[in-house]
Amino acid sequence: MAKILTFGVYDYFHIGHLRLFKQCKEHADYLVVAVQDGDYILKFKPDAHVLYSTAERVEILEALRIVDKVVVYQTVSPAALEQIDFDILALGEDHRGGRFDECVAWCEAHGKSVVRLKRTPNICSSDIKKELSRS
Repeated sequence: MAKILTFGVYDYFHIGHLRLFKQCKEHADYLVVAVQDGDYILKFKPDAHVLYSTAERVEILEALRIVDKVVVYQTVSPAALEQIDFDILALGEDHRGGRFDECVAWCEAHGKSVVRLKRTPNICSSDIKKELSRS
């Protein structure tokens, strides 16, 4: 059974996230979703507005039939990858450079595959947050 891993904040859960998970399931039978720790986000972005706590975001994701396992991470890095059991790393088409290249190299060195998935057009958590702040 192949296990695929994807990372994200998943605050303001939306259709783009669901479609990402569906794309993941096209590549593997088992979906591991890593959700970023809220305290870690605020440590580096103190002005960030995170609607749901880490525990609440985990609860939301665990309730989805498409998600098989939820783990919490601090930052996308080879050290984080070492802690998670997976076969395929799912990255967005825009996840390039810096730490993402380090993760791809780690995957290649450890026999893991990497797939690049498409974003859902016109859906973005940042845009949703901006729109809601205007209301």
